[in-house]
Amino acid sequence: MSAFALRHDWTREEIRAIHDTPALELVYRAATIHRAHHDPQEVQVCRLISIKTGGCPEDCGYCAQSAHYATGIAAQPLMGKEEVLAIARRAKANGVSRVCMGAAWRNARDDAQFEAVLDMVRSVNALGVEVCCTLGMLTETQARRLEEAGLYAYNHNLDTSREYYGQVTTTRAYDDRLATLANVRKTGVTLCAGGILGLGESVDDRVSLLHTLATLQPHPESVPVNILTRVPGTPLANQDDVSLWETLRVIATARIVMPRSAIRLSAGRTQLSEEAQALCFLAGANSIFSSDAKMMLTQASPTNDYDEDARLLATLGLRPRTPFKAEPGGPASGASLAVATLL
Repeated sequence: MSAFALRHDWTREEIRAIHDTPALELVYRAATIHRAHHDPQEVQVCRLISIKTGGCPEDCGYCAQSAHYATGIAAQPLMGKEEVLAIARRAKANGVSRVCMGAAWRNARDDAQFEAVLDMVRSVNALGVEVCCTLGMLTETQARRLEEAGLYAYNHNLDTSREYYGQVTTTRAYDDRLATLANVRKTGVTLCAGGILGLGESVDDRVSLLHTLATLQPHPESVPVNILTRVPGTPLANQDDVSLWETLRVIATARIVMPRSAIRLSAGRTQLSEEAQALCFLAGANSIFSSDAKMMLTQASPTNDYDEDARLLATLGLRPRTPFKAEPGGPASGASLAVATLL
């Protein structure tokens, strides 16, 4: 089988062998595959807007927004559409081609707030950028309504392996996450699903997470790789640092087993030097989150700002990717095959 073939039948053993390849050989192999499927000079710059911050009823042990922990993040009402549009316009002017709107909800409800989010999706979409949402668990009907409003992508991370998931949160099950992925796959909305490094998981857990993602048909169009931001007051506040080499191995392995997906270097990027970020781009990461306020979801999860990211990309000879660029196979290609695989 060609080294560049798109596969959905990876075994855990195969993925572990890739992950454990000597570091420079692993990066070389991932870089080669990256260039076969993507423009290596392009990086998509994204902006995450927390449209509903704090007060989440889930007990995710890493999250500053959980109502279970004293993190200093106060619950706030849903942001107004005009404020969201103002942030989105500034983002577009700074080279952002995807705007992701996040709400600290366990699940979307069929109420006035969901109607307001649909209106935001329509309005931000009209600016000519890709619109992504992360609103918690969705029903199929809600996913279809978001699609009708113009949603381009839906983010719903698996966080970690099925085996370790119960150590991270107890207020929902792994199958709840997979059910939402299946509901999104019944639409034409692209899927954004990844995980978090540094939750106390083992290498086997990281391999298991990658196996779950890499055996979906089709693969998620976007795979965020997040590094834990340790938040005082949360159960995971004292976890060990994640080394560059651990991060690099996950990015490179994800690139090899999901060659057409965008690998998004997401939360925790401020922990990486510019040289470390360059290695991540070389290994297949081709998307970042940027901001005009040193913010990601909350003050506990900072991100790099537009100006420093623009300088970094220029230094590396990289350019921001334009919105709505067709990927090999097209958005949500093969979505009808996904449901049986997910559940």
